Amino acid sequence: MSQIILTVSCPVRPGIVGAISTFLAEQGCNIHDSSQFSDLANDRFFMRLSFVSEQGRTRDALGESFAATAQKLDMDYAFHDPATKMKVIIMVSRFGHCLNDLLYRWRIGALPIDIVAVISNHMDYQKVVVNHDLPFHCIKVTKENKQEAEAEQMRIVRETGAELIVLARYMQILSDEMCQEMSGRIINIHHSFLPSFKGANPYKQAYERGVKLIGATSHYVTADLDEGPIIEQDTVRVTHAQSPSDYVSLGRDVESQVLSRAIHAHIHHRVFLNRDKTVVFAASPGEYASERMG
Repeated sequence: MSQIILTVSCPVRPGIVGAISTFLAEQGCNIHDSSQFSDLANDRFFMRLSFVSEQGRTRDALGESFAATAQKLDMDYAFHDPATKMKVIIMVSRFGHCLNDLLYRWRIGALPIDIVAVISNHMDYQKVVVNHDLPFHCIKVTKENKQEAEAEQMRIVRETGAELIVLARYMQILSDEMCQEMSGRIINIHHSFLPSFKGANPYKQAYERGVKLIGATSHYVTADLDEGPIIEQDTVRVTHAQSPSDYVSLGRDVESQVLSRAIHAHIHHRVFLNRDKTVVFAASPGEYASERMG
């Protein structure tokens, strides 16, 4: 029996959980894990269930049968197969710590994704990527060719069937058109606990201000630079005795961890867009352990 994930969002009203659980019971499905949240301020309900069909019902068959229930409750919904790895494109410039971390997690099975391409505006990591038997595309970006460069990037997205773009310290601003076309499907890592210390040399700025915490923020990309819905954040404590290079080293570790956690949540359908923010459900029991063992 294969596992299936159902994600639902709809207006808040009585009977949602009952309707969903009744449908699954009638279809011979056994719920293993369930998370839900009602945002009363925005009148929005979110739910994620993991279950198995003991009668062998397929995702497509369940989706067709569920349509009537969903229509009554004005639901947006999707049935997902967690065994199918999401196709991902990683984009990187000249800071390789996040790329290397993602490649390692992917290689050991801790991040179950299908990396279909790595795109960079520099050649620095070509050998690293090719040594992992992954396609590498160097697309130079200048003020003069930005439109053509993005067209080439989107061509690769479409040809590979990529469902998610990860900006692993890709130091180019994406156009409004690309952000809109890939809305909710581009994840970025920002080198600060937003919104502080924007711009160049953030860790030098943090050092000069004598901060006690530095951190990182992973968010969906929108047309508003670094203002997209936040998925994951974390911090690390620093002291007056540490140097700017210490800040950089610690910051890069936090960036790598935050980005991988954000991707992990997204590919397991635990993140729901909720206007300008997100609802992120905790990992299912055994989710990380089973992937490390696999």
